[in-house]
Amino acid sequence: MRHAFPGGTPALDFPGTLRFRHRSEPREDLDSPESLGVWFREAGISVDDVPAGPDDLREALTLREAVHLLVRAAMAGEDYDRDALALVNAYARKPTPVPQLTTQGRQVDATVEQGLAHVARDVVVTLSGPDVPLLKECGNPDCSQVFIDRSRGARREWCAMDPCGNKIKAAAYRARKRANGLLTARRSG
Repeated sequence: MRHAFPGGTPALDFPGTLRFRHRSEPREDLDSPESLGVWFREAGISVDDVPAGPDDLREALTLREAVHLLVRAAMAGEDYDRDALALVNAYARKPTPVPQLTTQGRQVDATVEQGLAHVARDVVVTLSGPDVPLLKECGNPDCSQVFIDRSRGARREWCAMDPCGNKIKAAAYRARKRANGLLTARRSG
């Protein structure tokens, strides 16, 4: 898989395609029209890659940033940005992909507009539903992925164990080892 889906829903995974937002140079996962088409397939919105062009990619990135603004506002308990809200609602009113049963099984063909409409509707459902209090940002200081924490006791810290949880746990382990090494050296010296 080319893309990661740790958010638990397209409403969170789509804005997560701009990775490491906290860094001075975030990593863009939607770096081409083809990568957008692949994202729709890997997200389960379509069965095949969705054909996309440069204009489609620009539209998708604009919607992605609007979704990001809305998710952040929901997490902070703030009012929604009016322009972001209008854009998401405009896409949510558009037709979404329609699954079809074929002799080979399930088939879902989609256009970019239908895929974006699917994401926008998921944003509406996610940000108007009971999961809003469960939204968290990954505990890895370099990661900016938002996820739904449905863990027991809401104690999940990372968007995913690989790589974020593993990275933080390994760093903590190395720090403990260094501290123990210093303590051992001080005791013997």
